Amino acid sequence: MPTQPITLQPNPNAAAGTSTAALRELLERRRAGYSLEAPFYLSDEIFQADMALIFGRHWIFVAVAPQVPEAGDYITVDVGHDSILIVRDDDMQVQAFHNVCRHRGSRLCEAHQGSLGNIVCPYHQWTYDLTGQLIHADHMGESFDRRSHGLKPVHLRNLEGLLFICLADEPPQDFDQLAERMRPYMAPHRLNECKVAAQVDLIEQSNWKLTMENNRECYHCVGNHPELTISLFEHGFGYQPGPQNAEGLARFEGIVRESHARWEAMGLPSAEIETLDSMVSGFRTQRLPLDRAGQSQTMSTEVACKKLLADFPDKALGGLSFWTQPNSWHHFMSDHVVSFSVIPVGPGRTLVRTTWCVHRDAVEGVDYTVENLTRVWNATNDQDRRLVEESQIGVASRAYEPGPYSPYTEGLVEKFCAWYVDRLRAGVSTLR
Repeated sequence: MPTQPITLQPNPNAAAGTSTAALRELLERRRAGYSLEAPFYLSDEIFQADMALIFGRHWIFVAVAPQVPEAGDYITVDVGHDSILIVRDDDMQVQAFHNVCRHRGSRLCEAHQGSLGNIVCPYHQWTYDLTGQLIHADHMGESFDRRSHGLKPVHLRNLEGLLFICLADEPPQDFDQLAERMRPYMAPHRLNECKVAAQVDLIEQSNWKLTMENNRECYHCVGNHPELTISLFEHGFGYQPGPQNAEGLARFEGIVRESHARWEAMGLPSAEIETLDSMVSGFRTQRLPLDRAGQSQTMSTEVACKKLLADFPDKALGGLSFWTQPNSWHHFMSDHVVSFSVIPVGPGRTLVRTTWCVHRDAVEGVDYTVENLTRVWNATNDQDRRLVEESQIGVASRAYEPGPYSPYTEGLVEKFCAWYVDRLRAGVSTLR
């Protein structure tokens, strides 16, 4: 029988004081190792809880620092009802503010990306500098205190070129631990010294959790991702061990050990770190070899950009993968970095933003072409869009019930769902 919808307060800003008994019941009866019940993917009320308690309280990945390369460069990011302005100030530091004028609430910057000298409200021309301080406001009287009307800041962390924000008053403190462990892995790729070669936005008609679950496994890769699997070792997808694949698995494990030893000797950390369901700011990383030429996630598996990100002694550095809860994944190679940000738009509508970065001195048409750089992931993203949209249709059926995850190929899906359920429980426990 179909699961009955639950009733929650639809406004995330008024979540406190809401009756959450039905949501608590759904969370408590979640069966480990199985997909979530239908309301988690369909309910507008649970979507609002996700925005308030997951995206409103955790560190979320929203951009790369090369999107704002010069002083005055800015981008805007919408997270639910909140518009966030990210700008590089005159001291070349990246700042984040609520994109809201302190006068009467007008949105300050409408465009997704641009450049400015000061931040000027289009309504009444209140003017802020790039640190968010109010520097000009006509007709407000001699007693008006500009110092108490600066832009409201948003917590921002620049992790080796990846920009994370947190909308909570008190963000999770364990991001410092994440950053300390990840910097040695990411720093050699010098993302802060890159430029954006391409960015593509894709809207998926599905719930954001289906997008994330799909990313966390490659059970579906064979038969669905012909472009991506050119560069991936088949036995890296996850297999149920057995006599028929013992030799292949052993060979792949040997390639991983040999590659890790070679890369570690170059000063490139490669070993797996796994905290996806054991930290509030859950993450995972590992550098894995790529198949064939082993250089990059391209159709030829050779580098897409002739100018490498750093003075690497070898082009074949495999792919350093970095996953974060709740909304991102990234692949660092010798020649480029590709990052993915997942932002919920509605219960059945999700933005997937993909950004490709190359060395800032690389010349398009000489060192790389955008088509070659983006071909694999443009194709893969569109294939994944189709898969998750079909899943969204399926979970809405009265025949849907939570199905079991493969312990061999879907372990990271279970970790995502376990993290999500745990964090939603923690958030619900703070509501009256």
